[in-house]
Amino acid sequence: MAAKDEFGRAGEERAAQHLEALGYEILERNWRCAQGEIDLIAARGDLLCVIEVKTRRSDRFGHPFEAVDERKRRRLWRLAFAWAEAHPDIARGRPLRLEAIGLTGAEPADARLEHLDDLR
Repeated sequence: MAAKDEFGRAGEERAAQHLEALGYEILERNWRCAQGEIDLIAARGDLLCVIEVKTRRSDRFGHPFEAVDERKRRRLWRLAFAWAEAHPDIARGRPLRLEAIGLTGAEPADARLEHLDDLR
């Protein structure tokens, strides 16, 4: 695995730990379909949360949340509905919500973590 990919995976692990500490249940990691990939899918109460994780070594090329633009949000919604269709027993009757976690720092383990819990 390339160093960049390992860095991203470490960021996703830190994000999952953060979510679990808040009471989320991680249902799936790196779910893939023909349309793309969802980093994390979690349940929090009745909500199903689709979480995009962006890990950056610095803000040099912009804040991590800048990468979750309108186009990316539309794609995440399509993926969220595809996941729900593939998992009807889990998703039926539960609202979906998009979230994002941004990590900025040289090492994901101690990077600054920011969590947007309702992307619109």
